[in-house]
Amino acid sequence: MTITNGDARGLLSSNTEFLDHTKALEVLEKEYPERDGLDIETLLDSDKHGALTYNDFLILPGYIGFPASDVTLETPVTKRISLKTPLLSSPMDTVTEHNMAIHMALLGGLGVIHHNCSPEDQAEMVRKVKRYENGFILDPVVISPKTTVAEVRKLKATWGFGGFPVTEKGTLRSKLVGIVTSRDIQFHNNDDDEVTKVMSTDLITAPAGTTLAEANQVLRDSKKGKLPIVDSEGNLVSLLSRSDLTKNLHYPLASKLPHSKQLIAAAAIGTREADKERLKLLVDAGLDIVVLDSSQGNSVYQLEMLKWIKQNFPQIDVIAGNVVTREQAANLIAAGADGLRIGMGSGSACITQEVMAVGRPQALAVHRVASFAARFGVPCIADGGIQNVGHIVKGLAMGASTVMMGGLLAGTTESPGEYFVSNNGQLVKAYRGMGSIDAMEDKKAAGKSGKDSKASNAGTARYFSEKDRVLVAQGVSGSVVDRGSVTKFVPYLIAGIQHSLQDIGVRSIKELHDGVYNKTIRFEMRSGSAQAEGNVHGLHSYEKKLYS
Repeated sequence: MTITNGDARGLLSSNTEFLDHTKALEVLEKEYPERDGLDIETLLDSDKHGALTYNDFLILPGYIGFPASDVTLETPVTKRISLKTPLLSSPMDTVTEHNMAIHMALLGGLGVIHHNCSPEDQAEMVRKVKRYENGFILDPVVISPKTTVAEVRKLKATWGFGGFPVTEKGTLRSKLVGIVTSRDIQFHNNDDDEVTKVMSTDLITAPAGTTLAEANQVLRDSKKGKLPIVDSEGNLVSLLSRSDLTKNLHYPLASKLPHSKQLIAAAAIGTREADKERLKLLVDAGLDIVVLDSSQGNSVYQLEMLKWIKQNFPQIDVIAGNVVTREQAANLIAAGADGLRIGMGSGSACITQEVMAVGRPQALAVHRVASFAARFGVPCIADGGIQNVGHIVKGLAMGASTVMMGGLLAGTTESPGEYFVSNNGQLVKAYRGMGSIDAMEDKKAAGKSGKDSKASNAGTARYFSEKDRVLVAQGVSGSVVDRGSVTKFVPYLIAGIQHSLQDIGVRSIKELHDGVYNKTIRFEMRSGSAQAEGNVHGLHSYEKKLYS
């Protein structure tokens, strides 16, 4: 059957008078002054719709006039520090230790190191992040001529790199006599030999005062792995590493402080008196951002700790929280918070809303707090409830500058813990909420240092449960499916965010925030049927492969 133009018109309406197609935009402007969809305030009107979370709505598309690669994701995480990508890993002991923190920073985000360990162990993790990538390494690990090959092997295992300058006294600002590298000891059989038997003495150095650009060029030309910087008397003053040049090429988005070229290090602490001593160790290790880790941030403990930190360590940026209301946020902002975490009970391993009857659906919570905090220049982190790229974008659309992920990253290679095979044959990793009984009872809080008196349990401290006779769980323990390395998974998330913002018609997170604020970006509610329609349906079987 062939449908003619006249038939097609009849299918639309026998009473329709068709207009000149060139007037479509003119008719739209005159007869439909209200844009399609809902503005943010109408969407989140809880009197009409109830409190919403991410699955309850969609963002309507805009006009695409640029490639996705043009979308920039630079965004503030605190008042003073910005990241190239809006992605943070959560301070959970099954998510972020130094390996995750290093790779999140290399990929343009930020990893927040958990505090369910001794202060010494946590400080050591911060130190590893700060040493990983540098311009000039101002405090290199230096060894003496008496150091044995066995000791060098242990240093390599501890620090994750194998090149060490050798000086007469085994200290910085002592006369440089050689360098020992992994290559020097790789096939050496006698671990008791001193490094003088294997170290390289044919050294290329640069004088103190050499600029970073000049030193990098010397390093390129020398084809050596390390470039020692020495003073006029041959004393070692700093070091430059070839591996850092390679990292700069492979990780152009890396989160670094401009004056030092080191990766940004962030770590969580509690709000007890002992955490002040913990923070001192973290600051000495090079900490840049401290996260006050409480499930309910509007407490006298956090307010006093926040004020104390701002008074004693003004150079450290403080992220406070967690909060879900403007009233909670106002107290922390007034006390000097440089950033806020938003979310209570929305994490995949969290049961606070169910057990305590306290919390707030995440989309509404993020918008209410972020729109208020923005008036004071305080960036907000949407913490919890992130299951996919779409949730990340929705969290940003609600006003967050960044999002924090726990379960989404827990199954990656860089998260702590070992893989195991589940009963159905899948490769998985353990994952638990910090409010789970397992986390609150975990004795590993004593750490490897053996200094139990200084150890704290992040689970009990986070939920104010240290003195409770009966522990009430606010989280669960479980497992998550293997997601591979974050070096592949995070770039997938970044590309997904860029394509989503392209569909919306904005080139940056700031444009997204501006469009939501001025109501040019619109939303639509989703019924249960609409949610089902928007997911995979009607197939006998399928493979959900998200990236390659």
